[in-house]
Amino acid sequence: MATDIKNTVHAVEAAAVMGLLPARPRVLALGEPTHGEDALLDVRNELFRQLVEEEGYRTIAIESDCLMGLLVDAYVTSGSGSLDEAMEHGFSHGFGASEANRELVCWMRAYNDGRPPSDRLRFAGVDGPLEMTGAASPRQALTALHAYLAPHVDDDLLFCTAHTLDGLLGADDRWSEPAAMTDPVRSTGRSAEAGELRLLADDLVALLDARTPHLIAATSREEWELARLHGRTATGLLRYHFWMADASPGRMARLLGQRDLMMAENLLALAERGPTLVHAHNSHLQRARSSMRMGGLPLEWWSAGSIASARLGEEYAFFATALGTIRHRGVDAPQPGTLEGLLYALPDDLCVLDSPGLGAALADTLAAPRASAWFGYFPFEPAHLAVTDGLVFIKDIPQGRATSIRPSP
Repeated sequence: MATDIKNTVHAVEAAAVMGLLPARPRVLALGEPTHGEDALLDVRNELFRQLVEEEGYRTIAIESDCLMGLLVDAYVTSGSGSLDEAMEHGFSHGFGASEANRELVCWMRAYNDGRPPSDRLRFAGVDGPLEMTGAASPRQALTALHAYLAPHVDDDLLFCTAHTLDGLLGADDRWSEPAAMTDPVRSTGRSAEAGELRLLADDLVALLDARTPHLIAATSREEWELARLHGRTATGLLRYHFWMADASPGRMARLLGQRDLMMAENLLALAERGPTLVHAHNSHLQRARSSMRMGGLPLEWWSAGSIASARLGEEYAFFATALGTIRHRGVDAPQPGTLEGLLYALPDDLCVLDSPGLGAALADTLAAPRASAWFGYFPFEPAHLAVTDGLVFIKDIPQGRATSIRPSP
C-alpha cells in the first residue's frame, strides 16, 4: 500500500502537473482548503511562474471581485496607478493585505515591463462584487455597460437613458444593506425598481451581443470584452439581489449557486482569451457538488468548477490542496486512517499526487473523512479523488504568513 501511494507522488512543478493531464488545459484550477494562509499562495505563485515560463500561461485569476481586479490588471499590464493603490482597492475579501498577493503583483509588473501587449501577463478576479455581509449595488456595472453602448447605438435601441438608470438604482446603500444578508425583508431585490432594472439589464446585454461585429469594429475587442464583463456582472448582481429577497428555505443555496454561476461565467470568458490559472477555495473549483452547513442547515450547490468542467471537458483541470497541520489555527496532525493522515506519513513536505491513481491505490481502506478542529479549514473529501486530477499536499503550514481575511469559502 505504501509503495502504491509513493508511486503517485510528484514534485509540485509545472512539468509534473502537466504530466498528470492528457493535454494543456485552457483552465488549470488550483484550489485551497482555507483562506488567509500565505504559505498556500507561495505555492500558487511559484507554480504560476513556471506555467508562464514553461507552458505559455498568461492569465492568473483569483477568488476576488471581478470589477476591483481591473485595477490590478491595469497596474500589472501598463503601470497605471501605484502598487499600494492596486493592493488596497484591487482586491476584495481582505486579500489585498496578503504579502504573497503583493509579491505576485510585483512579479507580474516586473515581468510585463518592456513586453508587447500580446505577451503581457494579465490579472483577473472571478468573484462577483460580493462579500459575506452582502452584495454591491449594480450601479457600477450597469452604468458602465450603458456608457459603452450609448455612443454606438441609436437612442431608440437603448431602451433607457443614463438618467432613467440612475433613478431606478437609487441610493447605493439600499442595495448593500448588511441586514439583508440574513433578513430577506431588508433586501431591495424584489422591488418594482429592481424588477425593471433586471429587464433593462437583460435587454442591454442582448443588444451588446447582437451588435458585436459593429461594436468591436467601432471600439476594440478589449473594450467589448470589458463591456461583456460589466453586462454579466450587472445581470448576475441583480439576480443575486432577487434571491436575497427570497424567504423560502432554499434561499441560501440559491445565493451560493448564483455566486458560483457568476464565477463560472467569468472563468469561461477568461478561457476564451487563453490558458488561465485560477486559484480559489476547493469548494468553488471542484467537479463534485459542493456542500456546507450554515445556520445548522445542510446546503448544496454546483460550483464554478463543476460548471466550467461540464462546458470545457478535458480543457478544465482541477488540482485540490489538502493540508497536514495549521497549528496556529488549532489544526494538529491528522487522525490515522484518514487521507491526510496517510499523506502526513510521507517524507515529502510538499508534493502533488495523481488523484485517480491515489484513489485506486487506497480503494476502500480509508476511514471517515478528517474532522477539523477549526471551522475555517475544510478537509478534503476522499470520495472526490476520482473526479480530481491532482492533489497538492502541504504537510505543515508555518505561522507568520497568515492574513486577516474571512475564513469561509
